[in-house]
Amino acid sequence: MDHGMDVGASSRPEDGTADQAASGRIPLAVVVVDRDGLVSHWSTGARRLFAVPREEAVGRPALDLLPVSGALRPDDPLPPYGAYSMDDGLGPDLESSLETGLSYPAAGRARLSTPEDNRIDVLWWAYPLVGPGRERLLVLAADVAALQPGPDDPEGVSGEHIAPAFARHTDFDGADDLARRLPEILPSMSVQESARIVSQVLELGYPVLEFSQNERVPVTPDWGVSRRVERKVRRERAARAVAAGQALPQDLTDDGEDLEYVAVRERLEFLNEVSGKIGTSLDLARTIVEVSRAVVPRFTDVAGTYLREQVVAGEGFADGVPDTTTLWHRVALEHTDEPGRWDDVVPVGESMPFPAHTPFFQCMTTGEPVLVPRISEQMGHMIAAQFEKRDIRPLITGRSMLVVPLKARNVVLGFMILLRHPERVEFNDMDRVTGAELAARAGLVLDNARMYTYQENVAETLQDSMLPHIAPRMAGCDIATRYLPGTLLGRVGGDWFDSVKLPGARTAVVVGDVMGHGLNSAAMMGQLRTAVQTMAALDLPPAQLLRNLDDLAQRLGDTYLATCLYAIYDPIESELHIANAGHIPPVLVRAEDGRSELLDLPTGAPIGVGGVPFESARVRVDPGDRLVMCTDGLVEVRGEDIGVGLATLCESAAHPAASMDDACDTIIRALNTRGGRKDDVALLLARLNGIEPDDVAVWRLTPDAVEVGRARAAVREQLHEWQLAKLADTAELLVGELVTNAVRHSHGRPVELRLVRGDNLLCEVDDDDHALPSLLSAGPTDEAGRGLHVVSTLAREWGATRTGAGKTVWFELTLPRTRR
Repeated sequence: MDHGMDVGASSRPEDGTADQAASGRIPLAVVVVDRDGLVSHWSTGARRLFAVPREEAVGRPALDLLPVSGALRPDDPLPPYGAYSMDDGLGPDLESSLETGLSYPAAGRARLSTPEDNRIDVLWWAYPLVGPGRERLLVLAADVAALQPGPDDPEGVSGEHIAPAFARHTDFDGADDLARRLPEILPSMSVQESARIVSQVLELGYPVLEFSQNERVPVTPDWGVSRRVERKVRRERAARAVAAGQALPQDLTDDGEDLEYVAVRERLEFLNEVSGKIGTSLDLARTIVEVSRAVVPRFTDVAGTYLREQVVAGEGFADGVPDTTTLWHRVALEHTDEPGRWDDVVPVGESMPFPAHTPFFQCMTTGEPVLVPRISEQMGHMIAAQFEKRDIRPLITGRSMLVVPLKARNVVLGFMILLRHPERVEFNDMDRVTGAELAARAGLVLDNARMYTYQENVAETLQDSMLPHIAPRMAGCDIATRYLPGTLLGRVGGDWFDSVKLPGARTAVVVGDVMGHGLNSAAMMGQLRTAVQTMAALDLPPAQLLRNLDDLAQRLGDTYLATCLYAIYDPIESELHIANAGHIPPVLVRAEDGRSELLDLPTGAPIGVGGVPFESARVRVDPGDRLVMCTDGLVEVRGEDIGVGLATLCESAAHPAASMDDACDTIIRALNTRGGRKDDVALLLARLNGIEPDDVAVWRLTPDAVEVGRARAAVREQLHEWQLAKLADTAELLVGELVTNAVRHSHGRPVELRLVRGDNLLCEVDDDDHALPSLLSAGPTDEAGRGLHVVSTLAREWGATRTGAGKTVWFELTLPRTRR
């Protein structure tokens, strides 16, 4: 590929300069100089203009090949096309540019002698190159003779500036056309890549060097930039004078502009632009990335962000100034170097302290920016000492560094380390002020995100502590649950589920939803859940429980409302007893034919309305039926009828599943992928297995002491019949203790003894006394108080529950593994 660049066409004839000029094509010499001042690229145009072959040019000092000096001066004769004047010339001559380096583009005109021609008038343009490569300077040159007007073009090359990028100025409406035509100059470049390059030119305001995948060639020189760059240079000089407290030089005020105002305005515009890019959300991780990317590459070339570990974790931390033991977490690193150059040496996610002699420690303890114009070898060695077995010196030595604190409410949350390439203008006092203001704004944004994350973590912890850990197997049923937090702000909500063991091998299940989000809703949910647990233990009927819960909500305040669905499953009677307080109805999936249906229940008002009656319903069920209870966040989507969600719930609930967990996941997948969900979700799925009549034995005993022996004998006989003889001795002893207490405290009604064989052996004794038994400390001579100690010691679990007629005292024994 020939890198001699022509203006105005994608191909050029090879038959001479005059013909090219006449057709509007100008051959250019393209030379790239590396950081050592050696030529690294020498185009065909350079060979023709300077009469030096490429083989001899590459690797030689540029000063030996480009004896060009002199910026444009007022007395320089100009070609009559009128495209350039003395004001278009910038900066030093080319020789000085090659020796000392450039910060901004420069242009000039000079004469040089070549072996083939006596003297050649040359126009040249030099561009500093930014980026991680070794290339330092891009030099373009053209023969003035080729620009002379001809008979077909009296103004010379159509009267335009020479513009290899097909533009006179970086602020123009033809950027899209430029992006399309760049591949004509460099065929290996795609339109997408050229569009990115053009946008970079427009952003930076001066050309940069880009590299394609296979070639290393300059691709975006734009010669109409000189006016804009000149103004930028003047403004920088004005800004430095203002920062130093000096009067503006005369040459900066000749054009009548208030350059002091311009310099300050540019800084404010930059800060406003950055402010608009950060803080777009309250997500801490996203905010960290926004802050780091906002300053690269416009303000700095490298930006490393460090935060206290507690900030990253969304936790609080002690007041006071950080010290040498404070751990700082590297949360982001943005740079313009080649990909991966920093990753191994300073990986994101590393935590480390900083000793007192470092500029980082000075910044975080004083809360003020620290400016290091250039990092010396000594300072580079001092900083590198913090990185064990990793040499960071090549990455930082010679760079300009600015360390700015990220603080809010006079508390240092972290700091940013900003580095500029050695070729770039070093940070100055005005940059210090700008960096401090930038860090102050970023600190407030980070603090808002930190506080939100902290409060959200507190709310989630509170909610997690209130959500129960339900046993997967209860008497006669299997249970699986799922909880999903909200997807938008206010992720924490008031949805909950629970299950309660009841007398008679029954199980109560409940799903509720406190309206609203946040800590208050989670706290209200905790109060209601505790109340349901307490009232369920009293074995209240579902409608009565909701009535009492509504009264409690009224006493707690009228700020919150809640919906609730409460059901009692009796596996022996194969019956559900359900009451509803404004909740979406449950789904019952029949095991016989796989049909699912929404249960038609009396729908009461939400909890907290007050003064509204609640009704209950009884539903017959068969072993294997599944009950699905959930909150409206699962089925309700903004802009969609809730009936669509309920239909999807019924369909997904009927889908066959290998396990209860799989059934829950099937429902979640079917309803949670529709999009638009913002509320939290509580889901409870119960498979109603039932208990066979042969697994239940019941005896009615008269309140007489002689019945204790009869009860023991009946239990022993039943356990042998169930092939549970290993449990006979223990069960007989414990039954004797419970029946003895029941007979002693009975008020005359019969005592009922019940054995239920399920996953465990359950024994229950009912009597008509409402006083619940309690463990007592029995002395050596006391005749009473030892029975419950025996039960507590030998039973797997035991308890007592009040009932409408009195109380039930029960215990469980673990079945032998060889059962059946």
